[in-house]
Amino acid sequence: MAVGGMQQAMGGEALEAATGRDWDGWFAVLDAAGAASWTHPATVKWLVAEHGVDPWWTQGIVVGYQQARGIRQPGQRQDGTFEASVSKTLPFETDAALDAAIAVVTAELGRAPDAENRTAKHPNARWALDDGEKLAAQATPGGAKTSVTLTWSRMADGERFAEVKEQLRAWLARAAG
Repeated sequence: MAVGGMQQAMGGEALEAATGRDWDGWFAVLDAAGAASWTHPATVKWLVAEHGVDPWWTQGIVVGYQQARGIRQPGQRQDGTFEASVSKTLPFETDAALDAAIAVVTAELGRAPDAENRTAKHPNARWALDDGEKLAAQATPGGAKTSVTLTWSRMADGERFAEVKEQLRAWLARAAG
């Protein structure tokens, strides 16, 4: 089996430890059930109801299955748009890490965020971009270190997916100092 997209992000050993099956095992179960013709929500619901898989794991299983069967491309959302997301742990507390990410993105875009929420469980900032695209920075508190995620969403197609992902990685590297 060729490995790509979600299968690279979610290793087979971790999947098997959490769900009792590796990628090949889940793909065989889904193929036998005819899941290639089902919607994403229907497949998730079926895995939870029929196999007792935790909903968090079902999302990854279904996305990986759809990518492997050519139903969905890497980065493609259920609505057909594309989303690139990159995370990096920064050596700062939450507010300083979010500030660092905001400073880099603001410099790159030439404008401050349209919205910030510093009181959320995961403080964040958001920018509305051209053609309905969006960019978000989110900080996940972790003490002296903070995981920051940049997500570029609502891209109409996957042509820029890899380029945008690399751009987001570079921005987070700069935010790390």
